[in-house]
Amino acid sequence: MFALYKKELSLFFSSLIGYLTIIVFLVLTGLMLWVFRSSFNILDYKYAGLDGLFLIGPFLYLFLIPAITMRMLAEEKKNGTLELLLTKPLSEFTIVCAKFLAGLTLVVVSLLPTLVYYWAVYRLGDPVGNIDTGSVIGSYIGLIFLGAAFVSVGLFASSLTSNQIVAFITAALLCAFCYLGFDSLYQLTHGGFALLLRSLGLQAHYESISRGVVDTRDVVYFLSVIALFLMLTRMVLQSRKWKR
Repeated sequence: MFALYKKELSLFFSSLIGYLTIIVFLVLTGLMLWVFRSSFNILDYKYAGLDGLFLIGPFLYLFLIPAITMRMLAEEKKNGTLELLLTKPLSEFTIVCAKFLAGLTLVVVSLLPTLVYYWAVYRLGDPVGNIDTGSVIGSYIGLIFLGAAFVSVGLFASSLTSNQIVAFITAALLCAFCYLGFDSLYQLTHGGFALLLRSLGLQAHYESISRGVVDTRDVVYFLSVIALFLMLTRMVLQSRKWKR
């Protein structure tokens, strides 16, 4: 599995789209937080916090993570190398996990440079260090969990087709529904059922962790979503054997 994991990372960083994905994320967050005049601008808002980053991040990941995952299985199917992989002494679940971990690594790599934003806000605070570090840590953990969930969804979408564009669109729509869909349904309904609907969506649990309190229920929810889509991806790969 480790060899496949390294192969995925090397393929990503040997292509232009890999660097572009990370650069686009960093440029857009940097512009929104420090340059463009908006409610996200830290200097205009005059509040020592990174709330803007954690509000913008999920919406950028809705498009950038599908761009990362769209080729992971779709390209293998198109080039016929998926059959070669399946003949190796690797189970379908091992292949899926290796590609998932490679995608998650890229999400973490894209977040690491944003620690500079935390340092800048920490130094700009009055007094120095006037920032809720606990909330920032919780928000980073929430964004990593959310990114991991998006990677699992994107990997599932990539397993359904050999066309990378179709995989990208499918993944973006699925991620958008999982993140925004249940919250939209919540606003259209009332009572206890509405709260149940909202609790099924990624957004409610992401916002819960972002408050700085890592609740076990939120962690279990994210792990369950990730496991569900990884298992679905595994079933899609296994279905190729059933068809043969």
